[in-house]
Amino acid sequence: MITRRWYRRSGQEANCREVGQVLQSYLDGEVEAGFTAKIEAHLEKCRDCGLERDTYQQIKSSLSRQAPAVDSAAIDRLREFGEQLTSE
Repeated sequence: MITRRWYRRSGQEANCREVGQVLQSYLDGEVEAGFTAKIEAHLEKCRDCGLERDTYQQIKSSLSRQAPAVDSAAIDRLREFGEQLTSE
């Protein structure tokens, strides 16, 4: 499970950078429930992050339709690419 320091900051909302750093893990269901709530609250308010989420979901959906099993190395490369985009 993914946890981050800002998750522990009570009363503070997540910002775009923080959400970008964990978006892939969030979409894979790899974050804690309280952490998920902060991410979802941000995604509801932030159009840019919401669009990024939608794009990642479309990519994942497209990949799952193309073949019953996608090479795990390809998934890892796609995840690394996504993380590079959010770290810039």
